[in-house]
Amino acid sequence: MAEQKSPAAQRLTQVKDFLAMSKAATTIPWDPDCTKFPSRKELPKIEGAPDQAAWVWGADDHIGRLNLLTPARVAAAAKEIRTGEMVPVNLPLNVPAQPAFDREPFKHEIKVIFENIAYDDLYHLNTQSGTQWDGFRHFAHVPSGNFYNGAKGTDIVGPSANNKCSIHYWAEHGIAGRAVLLDYRAYAYSKGILYDSFDRHAIPYSELAACGKAQGIDIRPTAQGGDIRIGDILLIRSGWKETYDSKTPSERCAAALRHGNGEPGDDGQRWAGVAQEEEVLDWLHDCYFAAVGGDAPAFEVWPTQKEYHLHEYVLALWGMPLGEMMDLERLAEKCRERGRWFFFFTSAPANCPGGVSSHVNGTAIF
Repeated sequence: MAEQKSPAAQRLTQVKDFLAMSKAATTIPWDPDCTKFPSRKELPKIEGAPDQAAWVWGADDHIGRLNLLTPARVAAAAKEIRTGEMVPVNLPLNVPAQPAFDREPFKHEIKVIFENIAYDDLYHLNTQSGTQWDGFRHFAHVPSGNFYNGAKGTDIVGPSANNKCSIHYWAEHGIAGRAVLLDYRAYAYSKGILYDSFDRHAIPYSELAACGKAQGIDIRPTAQGGDIRIGDILLIRSGWKETYDSKTPSERCAAALRHGNGEPGDDGQRWAGVAQEEEVLDWLHDCYFAAVGGDAPAFEVWPTQKEYHLHEYVLALWGMPLGEMMDLERLAEKCRERGRWFFFFTSAPANCPGGVSSHVNGTAIF
């Protein structure tokens, strides 16, 4: 069980919250409508869970930070829709032609029902082959072997397999809310920071903050005086699609088929992405994003040179959907054209009971 405050301390907190017209998350399970949540350093210790686990929405919770997408927050986010312009963020299902990390390429067949009258599709795909949501069954907290909310590998495959933390719960809840784009690629190049997004390039918090400032955004949470609201969806453009388009098919394939662990002299998978560092962990947690995503194959810089991956924190410890390989090129152009970096965002994950992940099926609306 989580450590609890004394009754007197709880009552004092309640009085303060009432006077401030706010509600703090102090009792597990947390109420998603709360307006104040603990920082990463203030997270309660939960019995049986790894340190820094935020399994706070109930023992039977399967959607994690998506709980923050309450009707009130979605309704408020809808005010971002002003012109009605829509920008999908989904790559074609056959892009990349050769997926990274040894994943199966997409295959499409046409099934003839009646010649010249009726046809069907047959898709053969790995949901991680392109624009994707990493579900909570995708990546565990490595030291403990726990997936989100205590799910285990035996919940996913084998004779005891069940639907704990399945992707279909996301589909049943829905994903819609206010999103923000940080166009790091454009910012970096404007500052002479040149890099190949098909190679290892770590994006630290300091540069993300500077990128936000250049766009007129304070990327700190509102609780710290910034512009990020509880339940916002974060998107980061690192330039992967731009680089992909600039390379030949053989160069793309060679990069995707690199093997090894990325050690010096090793030809392993290497991709630009968000840095594994304490400042990034604090920021991703304390903003209380409902979900995060980007255009890179791993979101975080790959391979990690720390003893942990951001995936462990984002997915397994905090229950935050993590998107990868979104097509953010047109979105960045539209944001720049409109001078707006916040917009309404909606996504329809696959309703697949027992599923690990899903294509995003996402659209930004201005």
